[in-house]
Amino acid sequence: MAAVDLPFLRDNPHLLPTFLAHQRVRTTPVGGGSIAVTERIGLDDGAQAFLKTWPGGLAAAPTAAKVSAPPGFFTAEASGLRWLRAAGGVAVPEVYAATDDLLLLEWIDHAAPTAAAAERFGRGLAVTHRCGAPAFGAPADGYFGSLPLDNTPGRDWPTWFRERRILPYLRLAVDAGSLDTADAARVESIRIEAPAEPPARIHGDLWPGNVLWGRADTAYLIDPAAHGGHRETDLATLTLFGAAPHLERIIAAYRDIHPLDPGWRTRVALHTLPILLVHAVLFGRTYRADVLEAARRYR
Repeated sequence: MAAVDLPFLRDNPHLLPTFLAHQRVRTTPVGGGSIAVTERIGLDDGAQAFLKTWPGGLAAAPTAAKVSAPPGFFTAEASGLRWLRAAGGVAVPEVYAATDDLLLLEWIDHAAPTAAAAERFGRGLAVTHRCGAPAFGAPADGYFGSLPLDNTPGRDWPTWFRERRILPYLRLAVDAGSLDTADAARVESIRIEAPAEPPARIHGDLWPGNVLWGRADTAYLIDPAAHGGHRETDLATLTLFGAAPHLERIIAAYRDIHPLDPGWRTRVALHTLPILLVHAVLFGRTYRADVLEAARRYR
């Protein structure tokens, strides 16, 4: 069997499951994957790569029933990573191969988040956003975590954000029992306002865990729900769950390249609502108070 190297895998991504099954690559589990199974793999030419598969899929025991990823799950992530990387702004790992069952990416060595990395990240994110998008949304649907993401394009951001980012996950949260109908009515009644701007090229799920801090003062975007959106969304979600390291340096560096409306901080909670609703769907009623508090500010 042929030796495994990156050029070979780029040309033959469909053969990677065969190599995995026959132990032609060396794998080491990597912690931190909340949805997919993640591993570091070593190739015959000495290169390292990052492999994502679906639980119960390629990584399952030989005698276990195989479970497929949702349709287009890995290819949607690969498309988002490539689209963000093409902007030439903030760093994004290279996609080596993507199939229905796996995603193989450039391996990034982790490092401590430095102030210099934060400033470089802020400047790079501004460049990525300024690269723009044809419309709010994207040519194809994707995933928000493990949930389907409706990317139907639109031109009016407040209407698009309500219909494509708030209402679908609000309905799912009610169905899951995380919110009741009275809660849903409160969220549905919110005002959705923001400065009118052209669609930005955004990550779309940029909570701090989706920033990978690497060496050489470089931060990388990972696990995107990439689409054309309002750029304030990415900045707002960086404040979630304890906030990104050196957040104020990120914001200051961003504003040097791409100035923000003075009132952007008053809309932070609005932009975080989709992520909070997704968490309510996936993790239960624990997130009810966070959803309602975010919505309360815009009634």
